[in-house]
Amino acid sequence: MNQKIIEAAVDAVRARVSRAEPMAALILGSGWEAAAPAGTPLARLAYRDIPGLGAPAVAGHTGELTVQNVAGRSVLVFHGRRHFYEGAGWEPVAIPVAVARALGASALLVTNSAGSLRGDWPAGTLMAVRDHLNAMGNNPLIGAHSAFWGPRFPDMARVYDEGLRRTLAVAATEAGISLTVGVYAGVTGPAYETPAEVAALRMAGADVVGMSTVPEALLGHAAGLRVAAVSCVTNAAGGAEPASHAAVLSAARSAMDEAGRLLQAWLGRLAREV
Repeated sequence: MNQKIIEAAVDAVRARVSRAEPMAALILGSGWEAAAPAGTPLARLAYRDIPGLGAPAVAGHTGELTVQNVAGRSVLVFHGRRHFYEGAGWEPVAIPVAVARALGASALLVTNSAGSLRGDWPAGTLMAVRDHLNAMGNNPLIGAHSAFWGPRFPDMARVYDEGLRRTLAVAATEAGISLTVGVYAGVTGPAYETPAEVAALRMAGADVVGMSTVPEALLGHAAGLRVAAVSCVTNAAGGAEPASHAAVLSAARSAMDEAGRLLQAWLGRLAREV
């Protein structure tokens, strides 16, 4: 990655939200817009106005950073993400994580829509990620090393913070929401998976598959953030029905009432703990 591009993005955001002092940052995936914390933002900034980030090229990703007040604490909310498959390199993928770290957030929650690799997990299932498989054939940490991202060889044995996952579980119980736990497989996309690929990922131990999250999670963990992730199952990966982004967005949006209550309850508990 080009660290100068990252630094320019951080400086641009800091100039607009220097007083945010966020306790956490959220990255909202495909269809997750309706789950964003409610309320008038304390600040807002379009992605296109952040150097190196730019507007998302995928439907379902608004492309705006807001600062929200949740339980008296500020939270950075990234409405949508840039994907590696868009072809703009790793910098747009990394910038939200870099901004969260630079502005002082201690926790990062990454969300996504994903295809189920299990027959018993229908659309609408919410899953807290306990581990991932990097099936992207790439890694954003490849290249010249910057101490901003932690050690040259970061340990990845515990990417997803157990304490944050426990808080998610408690928040789900309080909100009356079913939350399962599993392994997320990250692929580059933008093509959906073949049946053979689905079978291989299932045999490798993955429960769901998607085209994001892994880069942000490994960057956040390497940089010292506490990381959590939640997937919303939107389709059966490699299923009989042809996969489409429109169907993914529709399925995700139908689950966002529960997802929004989960995020609100989680942030409320986090505000009391930190």
